Amino acid sequence: VQLVESGGGLVQPGGSLRLSCVASGFTFSIYTMSWYRQGPGKGRELVALIHGADSGTNYADSVKGRFTISRDNAKNTVYLQMNNLKPEDTAVYYCKRATGSYWGKGTQVTVSS
Repeated sequence: VQLVESGGGLVQPGGSLRLSCVASGFTFSIYTMSWYRQGPGKGRELVALIHGADSGTNYADSVKGRFTISRDNAKNTVYLQMNNLKPEDTAVYYCKRATGSYWGKGTQVTVSS
């Protein structure tokens, strides 16, 4: 199992970023996938998840209405569209397969003026 995130960077408050996570080594379409983040001095928290069967989604309250998780099963890729970013969104963002302890290496998102 391999998960490779990309798309992080430095963005001003109010800006947008789109994170991608390319998966390999398993049947991507049947698994729930999730995005987590870990801010400076904080624990790792669940940001959003998307189910494999029906692409149903769940979000942390802190990102509802601003972030959108989606998936493209043909490309074995899960996305996180982040809009109206705030300084408190600054974190390393990780992709995870919901079943089993499979994590990507993370991508840094910094929101600062």
